[in-house]
Amino acid sequence: MNNAKMWLVVKPTVGVPLFLTAVAVGSFAVHVAVLSNTTWVADFLSGKPLGTGMAALELEEQKAATVAYMPQGTQEVLVTLPDGRVTKAILQLPETMAALE
Repeated sequence: MNNAKMWLVVKPTVGVPLFLTAVAVGSFAVHVAVLSNTTWVADFLSGKPLGTGMAALELEEQKAATVAYMPQGTQEVLVTLPDGRVTKAILQLPETMAALE
């Protein structure tokens, strides 16, 4: 043991319980910090679906981009961005991309 001489200064009947108490207090502090600073842990422990806490509210406020496919078999897609702008994306098959290179 590297620290065998420590027990000449501190009795094992005092040192071992003191060490285990310090580990328990540290573990309890970490668990309290996790429970108070996250929203998903409370959802998980109460059996609710994950993502129903504050993080879900933040995501609902942001609009996602929407996609509308163009008719008539074209390879173009209309994309509406979150800020309202509309853009057109052209889809190409991998064989077409390989031929271009």
